[in-house]
Amino acid sequence: MSIIHRFPGGIHPHEGKGGKAATAGLPIVEAPLPSRVTIPLQQHIGAPCKPLVQKGDYVKVGQMIGEPVGFVSAAVHASVSGTVVDVMPCIVANGTQVNAVVIDNDHTDTWEDLTPVQNPEAITAQELSELCRKLGIVGMGGATFPTSVKLAVPADKKVDTLLINGAECEPYLSADHRLMAEKAEGIVCGVRLVKKALNIPTVKIGVELNKPDAIDALKACIKADDGIEVIGLKVNYPQGGEKQLTYALTGRKVRTGGLPLDIGVIVMNVGTCYAIYRAVYEGRPVIDRVVTVGGTVAKPANYLARIGSPVEWLLDTSEGMLPETRMLIYGGPMMGMAISRHDIPVTKGCSGVLALDKLAALAEEGACIRCGRCVEACPMLLSPTMLDKYMRKGMYEEAEQAGALNCMECGACTWSCPARRNLTQSCRVLKKVITQRKKEEAALKGGK
Repeated sequence: MSIIHRFPGGIHPHEGKGGKAATAGLPIVEAPLPSRVTIPLQQHIGAPCKPLVQKGDYVKVGQMIGEPVGFVSAAVHASVSGTVVDVMPCIVANGTQVNAVVIDNDHTDTWEDLTPVQNPEAITAQELSELCRKLGIVGMGGATFPTSVKLAVPADKKVDTLLINGAECEPYLSADHRLMAEKAEGIVCGVRLVKKALNIPTVKIGVELNKPDAIDALKACIKADDGIEVIGLKVNYPQGGEKQLTYALTGRKVRTGGLPLDIGVIVMNVGTCYAIYRAVYEGRPVIDRVVTVGGTVAKPANYLARIGSPVEWLLDTSEGMLPETRMLIYGGPMMGMAISRHDIPVTKGCSGVLALDKLAALAEEGACIRCGRCVEACPMLLSPTMLDKYMRKGMYEEAEQAGALNCMECGACTWSCPARRNLTQSCRVLKKVITQRKKEEAALKGGK
């Protein structure tokens, strides 16, 4: 029996997983296909894809429409069959513009020919990495880091532990929960593929204890000789953070600025493992994902939605938002983004679309009362109130020295603050400014 370690900080916000607005007990249903999809060519950390189609082209479901460029990238595929309307910029959830392929759906759902791996049990790490790159698999928990890169372990690194993230600790979201409860066999199969290809002896699947049906479903699929253990974790946000999960399940600490790989660990989301299973055994690229539509909507649901479907389409499928709705969130309420447009497309990292009736986050800021709650809540052992002060005074060097770049933007500090200070937003600004300044300094040095 593994020892569970409690990571520093953390909070327990209202889960939103019970009551009439809850989706945890609702099965995954396939969302109807929209008449038009907008598929961004950058749905991952790293370089945007090169478009492979142009206006007027006919495409099939699963056809590659965006070719990965550079090492850190992942392909993008058509999620419906039909005619390319245009390749043009579109606005995504964070407010930026990215190039996208717009497709008018012909509603025939004509698929590209899929090619499963002939001998899955013999697939090598390199072959699995290349397959994930080609079929567009990224971190499906929201990070969207290309899986091909995680599987390309450098020769000087030794991995002895594979951790599978089934925590899904954000309130309201139940996409991973339902996937584990309904598709446990496929998830475990994907885990086995990674374990064998990378020759990793130990696998631990961490699931928060508020998902007992998911824990039972996963355990039922594991064989005695698998070397895989399912571990129930105490509910504590942000349990699903990569560094937090690593410490909770192994007791190992990831150094500042480091990665779990540095201490022999790879972390993957359950959705990623399921996508790997489908890629290997079906030859299927990522053209859809489970999205929770919850909160103040008429009919909360867990939809299997095609990539590129507009948020408005899913809201309409759930019969619209209730009159008391005051905010629309793309993702979870802690790390997601408030959006004011309904034409934002669903991407690989979108685990939820939430309508909320509380505007506490928009309440007027008060003065810091030096209560220390943000410091106590921070899982990265930072002082958010001090970083907030540095941001407001433009003290970027001091902020960097205080660890601003280590902020994971989990929102725990803002949630904890009785003065409603925008602490997470301040850290986000600091990270952007500091990173930009570093780039400019590097460019100046390179130009000399």
